[in-house]
Amino acid sequence: MTSWTDYLAQQGASVDTDARPTLRFGAAADEARVAGEQTVAVPLLHLGLIRSVGPESAPFLHNLFSNDVNKLAAGQAQWNSFNTPKGRMLASLLLWPEGEGHALVASADIVPALAKKLSMYILRSKVKLADASAETALIGLSGANAATLLGRAGLPLPEGGMQQAEANGVRVVRLQDDLYLLAVATDAAAATFGALLEAGAAKAGTAAWELATIRAGLPLVTAATQEEFVAQMLNYEVIGGVNFKKGCYPGQEIVARTQYLGKLKKRMYRVAGDAGALPAAGSDLYAPDFGDQSAGKLVNVAPSPAGGFEALAVLQSSSAEAGEIHLGNPSGPLLKLLELPYALP
Repeated sequence: MTSWTDYLAQQGASVDTDARPTLRFGAAADEARVAGEQTVAVPLLHLGLIRSVGPESAPFLHNLFSNDVNKLAAGQAQWNSFNTPKGRMLASLLLWPEGEGHALVASADIVPALAKKLSMYILRSKVKLADASAETALIGLSGANAATLLGRAGLPLPEGGMQQAEANGVRVVRLQDDLYLLAVATDAAAATFGALLEAGAAKAGTAAWELATIRAGLPLVTAATQEEFVAQMLNYEVIGGVNFKKGCYPGQEIVARTQYLGKLKKRMYRVAGDAGALPAAGSDLYAPDFGDQSAGKLVNVAPSPAGGFEALAVLQSSSAEAGEIHLGNPSGPLLKLLELPYALP
């Protein structure tokens, strides 16, 4: 049987693993353009999956993460953050119940260390954690015809946002309208991906998915941005990733204080730039009201179909309101603020 990676190579994919796995079928700018015009299927090699199994999986994860895992129904999914005691995000997580436990999706470059760190909290809990990235393939489907193509491919269709459906070994999570994540055993991934292509999806690489999530306002914490942000700086309470009525978890006091004492001075915005080379996540941003001091950082970056790039960026709200944001240094290229699909508080 052809392996998942061998199949992708046969489809013309190349993978860059210098930092975190990045896949492309062609030039990133071309794939971004395709993603803006068609519904695309994307192998999500830049994401990894941790599996939590055991009768105490829900309470174990509930005590560690920012959302209410205990009340998460079988057909739902939720965003979560895992924080340092000082409230800084170590990981942004997509979590859903499955079988006898839960699946946790995070950036692939932090998954091995994250699995190890979470395991340190197990103690006497009846739960086992494992990095399941090698045995589970993740595929993204993005575009206006995504729901139709799932039906054509004979794949399950969740009814609403942050809901999931599973059939014949394929799990589909609906993140937003027209944005889906599929989880399937690695040895069945080629058949699933092929079914999506036969149904009419265009194949595309990592850049296409990152552009879709940037436009959806859904951030991904990577190794470059760990411990940089409190959850609300990434709009996590806006997208449903924080529950303020649940009990304690690492960093909970800081997250709650930020919410209720009105001390939040930074927010995540969507920006665009014309820089020739694609800037890296974690790059500093500058604004006149902060002089030589950084006014924010890039979170996620992808090529734009119009040229240049689009990104999610955490910025001082005062700098964003003033509207003059520079990349890299106080006199660096100017960035343009774009709209997010949701309103900020």
